[in-house]
Order: sequence, then structure tokens, then C-alpha cells
Amino acid sequence: MIQIKSKAEIQKMIDAGKLAAEVLNETGQRIRPGVSTLEINDFCHKYTLRRGAKSAPLNYRGFPKSICTSLNNVVCHGIPKREDVIKDGDILNIDVTVIYNEYHGDTSRMFMIGAVKAEVHQLVNDTEAAMWEGIKTIAPNKRINDIGDAIQNFLSTKKTNYGIVRAFTGHGIGKSFHEDPPIPHYSQREIRDRMRPGMTFTVEPMVNLGTHEIYIDKKDKWTAYTKDGSLSAQYEHTCLVTEDSYQVLTKI
Repeated sequence: MIQIKSKAEIQKMIDAGKLAAEVLNETGQRIRPGVSTLEINDFCHKYTLRRGAKSAPLNYRGFPKSICTSLNNVVCHGIPKREDVIKDGDILNIDVTVIYNEYHGDTSRMFMIGAVKAEVHQLVNDTEAAMWEGIKTIAPNKRINDIGDAIQNFLSTKKTNYGIVRAFTGHGIGKSFHEDPPIPHYSQREIRDRMRPGMTFTVEPMVNLGTHEIYIDKKDKWTAYTKDGSLSAQYEHTCLVTEDSYQVLTKI
């Protein structure tokens, strides 16, 4: 069931989104060669607590850490580890979700470390641009699928034959981490729901340099990798459908 937020709930979503953006920004400043993803996780966890919030991923359905750190060919849900040390040429997605006054703010972005190859730089830039193309379609009475159409149409104009990940979607968000509706990032005509004022959801395309196919690590049952070993990028914002347009809640 799609949750339509009241004015009071919308304000709590605004507050949670603002804090999530702040936490991600502060965490991103710690990313450099020689730092492990576990160190980044530990900083983010402590900073979130200092700001009066909690890290939503920690212990969520058994997830063992406070953020997701998805490095290079990891699509999403990467688990921070001491042995995953960042090096020059890496790309890294940091995915932060905070719970603040019982409501969730969810955002992620890519970080390029040092000298990154031109095609990888383009992947990261195109993924961010594709997210914005999807977000710009948000308005009352538009269909949820308009978001996926816009993202797919934008990426189809690029010289690189990107793979848009289909195994994961954006999602409604509020007092619960994941709510209805799912938000696909490719054309999905079966989804006919229309956007309504007061809806809050994430737009978070995951784009691969190779095919869209992924697999899940059999040991940790969380980490999603590209099936062909290609690099992957993702950006994410939490958005609100307003009376006549949209508001991005996790933008600095």
C-alpha cells in the first residue's frame, strides 16, 4: 500500500533527508587511498549517532554494518571490510540511510579516487545524469514508469552500451525503510501507479559498463556483483511529490 504523508510526516522526511545528505557529505570527505571501507563505516556510524540519529542498515534483515560500500564491480549492498582498502583508480559508492525522529532519509553517491579511466569517469557522470533525468519527471498524476522511461531513454543515447540493473529498484520510504511503490529504472510498462502529492520514494539507478546481470555473494548473501565483472555506478536521492512538482529531500 502506497503511503501518502501528512504535513507533519513530510516535515520529518525533510529533516531526515537533510541529515542523510549531511552524513554522506561528511563521510565522503574521509575517502582517500589507504583508507579501508570499514574505517569509513565506523566514522559514519559514530557521526550519525552524534547527530542524534541511527544507521538504518545496521542489523536490517541481518545486514552487519551501518552503511553500504560498493567498490568497483560491486553493484550494491557491499559490506564494509577491513581488507577492502581504497586505492588510486577505484570507484566507490557510499549508501547512507539514517533514521531521525523515526523517519528515514536515504541517499548515495559515487566517489572517484585518483586517476580514473575516461570510460569509467563517463559511466559515473552518465549515471548521475540519468538519475536526474528520472527525477525531473516527478509530478502529480505522472506514472511511476515515467521515471524508468526517462532513465532508459537518456542512457540509450550514449555511445557506451550500458546495462541498467533490473534486479533492484528504488522504493517508497518513510517510517519504514522500504515501502511501496517499487521504482524501476528501466521501462516497465506493467507498473501503472500514478504519482500523488505526499508520496516519498527513492530514485537510484544502478548502471553497469557491461550487461545488466548481477549475482549475489553466496557467503554473505548481501553483496551484489556484476555478472561479467564490469564496473558499476549508482546515485540515489529521496524525493517528495509536491502539489505541482517535486522536492529532492537529500540534496545538500
